[in-house]
Amino acid sequence: MKPLPLISTSPQIHVPHSTRKMMAWVLVSLVPAFAWGVYIFGFRALLVVGIAVISAVLTEGLLNIAFGRPNSLGDLSAIVTGVLIGFNMPAQISLFIPAVASIFAIAVVKWSFGGLGANWMNPAMAGRVFVFYSWGAEMTHFTIPRTLIVDATSGATPLETVKSNLLSLTMGGPPGELAGGPMELLEKSGFPGSYFDLWIGRMAGSLGEVSALLLILGAIILTVKRILNWEIPLAYIGSFAFLIWLFDGIQYGNGAFGGDVLFHLLTGGLMLGALYMATDLVTTPLTKPGRIIFGLGCGLLTFVIRRFGSLAEGVSLAIIFMNILVPLIDRFVKPKRYGIQL
Repeated sequence: MKPLPLISTSPQIHVPHSTRKMMAWVLVSLVPAFAWGVYIFGFRALLVVGIAVISAVLTEGLLNIAFGRPNSLGDLSAIVTGVLIGFNMPAQISLFIPAVASIFAIAVVKWSFGGLGANWMNPAMAGRVFVFYSWGAEMTHFTIPRTLIVDATSGATPLETVKSNLLSLTMGGPPGELAGGPMELLEKSGFPGSYFDLWIGRMAGSLGEVSALLLILGAIILTVKRILNWEIPLAYIGSFAFLIWLFDGIQYGNGAFGGDVLFHLLTGGLMLGALYMATDLVTTPLTKPGRIIFGLGCGLLTFVIRRFGSLAEGVSLAIIFMNILVPLIDRFVKPKRYGIQL
């Protein structure tokens, strides 16, 4: 008797990689950014990521046993989820918070819909958003890197500093009285760094998102290994950068086409989100045109939240909202079936 064909959940994409191999390369690509986080924030960063990973792995293992499912720990997806959750945490956060985020990500977002391949949003991003709105004070309490010379041990991220200063200045006078741009506002607020410090990650922020340089290096590794699709990061970063350049300078009195693109690309969670969160194969469209639409939507929403919302950051909410729209995008952006005239 001929064996029945193997039917599995999406994504059903023919690539020369197993899930385990892809996840292993993702972990390898994250090593430089992780090492930098431990270097500038201390071994507390190692503990935060470790707690997140252990919680994710234990939750996955217990659910395998509880539901009588084959052991899925070998695909390394739970480890990747834990690492990404740890990357989205401040270094000095209470250790139960990354644990809760990992448990929520695996048990609620991943397993309640059937496990790997069936979840409808990125588990790590969902876990981050859950604890952000549950313990907002701790999630926005950041540590100043020990490599940055400043008379403080904790403080706001550059994005939060600029946002709060903009709100206070716009209430006190018209936009024309503002500083020339976000870097000028940072300088007036006592930030001793430069664009180079933002580029390498010498600033307050979540422990794995601060170094754009090392995150890009990791993404290059994944691109060379043909694991990372270029459409989403390019559309995401490109659309966001264009909108910042076009509109963000207006609030500083610089008019249109005067936004500080470099500042916004190097701060916050944009690089981590665009390169590692938004590119999740399970929760993104299957076609190239669909992935471009997805990336453009992420860029637009991130810009709108950063520019007009009360939050300094908008990456997490933008990606989750576009995850919700993926079935709709896939429905209307379909490849033409061979031999069928439409």
